[in-house]
Amino acid sequence: MDPEESGACWLSFAHQNLSEIPSERILMHGRTLQLLDLSHNLLDEYPSNLVDTQTETMPSQLFSFIQVYWNPVLLGSLEKLSTLVLDSNSYTSHVKFPYMPSITALSVNKNRITNLPVFVQEVQQRFPNIKILSMMNNEAAPSYFNGGTLTQHKDYRQYVISQIPGLQILDDTEVLEEEWVKARKTYRLHRHSRKKTEASSAKKGTKSSHVAVKHNAPRSRAED
Repeated sequence: MDPEESGACWLSFAHQNLSEIPSERILMHGRTLQLLDLSHNLLDEYPSNLVDTQTETMPSQLFSFIQVYWNPVLLGSLEKLSTLVLDSNSYTSHVKFPYMPSITALSVNKNRITNLPVFVQEVQQRFPNIKILSMMNNEAAPSYFNGGTLTQHKDYRQYVISQIPGLQILDDTEVLEEEWVKARKTYRLHRHSRKKTEASSAKKGTKSSHVAVKHNAPRSRAED
């Protein structure tokens, strides 16, 4: 389909060596667009003409402005968009999305996502109705295909499923009821165990301080 076609339900800008999102062309179809494919490009959080030395000396306010406007945040006005495909780009864990309750499917396979908690939190907060998430071939999503072990893959799935309760498909595998129950139980127990350990440590610290005070207390004259 021609990306310029009026009233398009889906658009593809795949394999066009884009270094920034063609927002003006996309927003022309804001009232009808349901699927947007930006895969196999050069997209990331920052303008392609900025190098590390420039960002280090750039005023923080200007850097934040540039970072926001090179992110997918510009797509926030696409009220009917349900599927967003960003495969094979250079987005990291710190990519910023707009709040889009219409999104039910997000694909970010083969990017540079390394921090799972940071990325999953962004997805959970910005796409509250997401049902399908695919993030294969990212460091944060260990699997057989990128050198991860079976244990790492299971842990990864359990964490994502526990954080996004409405998820129905993760990567290419359906989320089963028993998998969801186990994931929620595992991470609830982890949180409980951590709180219990912290409380125990705090209690021991208080007890130790009382003991120290007792041993260091000056002797009274009666004791002499």
